[in-house]
Amino acid sequence: MEAPLSFAEYHMITKDTVAAFIAPLLVDSDLFVVDIQVNPGNAIEVLVDRDSGLTIDDCKKVSRAVEGSLDREVEDFSLEVSSPGVGKPLLVQRQYFKNIGRNVAVKTIDGAKIEGTMTLANAEFIQVDFREKELVPGKKTKQWVEKQVQLSYDQIKETKITISFK
Repeated sequence: MEAPLSFAEYHMITKDTVAAFIAPLLVDSDLFVVDIQVNPGNAIEVLVDRDSGLTIDDCKKVSRAVEGSLDREVEDFSLEVSSPGVGKPLLVQRQYFKNIGRNVAVKTIDGAKIEGTMTLANAEFIQVDFREKELVPGKKTKQWVEKQVQLSYDQIKETKITISFK
C-alpha cells in the first residue's frame, strides 16, 4: 500500500493557486496579470501591468498577496513580481490595448516582420501603420509609401514595443 501524500506534496504551488491569491487585487482595478510562471524549486515569477501605469506599490501589493497566502514552513519558494519590461513580447490582449500609438515590431506566423505604429487594437485584430519603399509608376527609384495592415491575433507570432533613440 502506498503512503498517502504529505501536506507539502498535496499542496503544490501552481500558476492557478498564485492567480487565485492575486485575483482579489484585480477586482475594480485596472491592474492585470500578464503572466505567472512557477519554475523548478518553486521560483515564482509574476508579471503584472496596469492600464494607467504600474507602480512599485502595485508590485508590493501583489507580492504581499502571494507571500501572505503561502507558508514557507510547508513549502519554500522565491517570488519575483515585476512589469513585463521593455523588449519583452506582448502576451495578453490587454497589453495591445494599452500600447495603441506606440511603435511595434510584429512577427507574423508566416515569417513576415512589420515595424510601424500600432494605431488600433480591438478584440479581433491590431492595425499597424508603416512605411515601405516600393516602385511607383512614373518614378525611376523606389519611393517611400505609407501602408497599413490589419492582423488578427492568430496571425501574430510575436509583438514587441520598439524604442527609438533618434
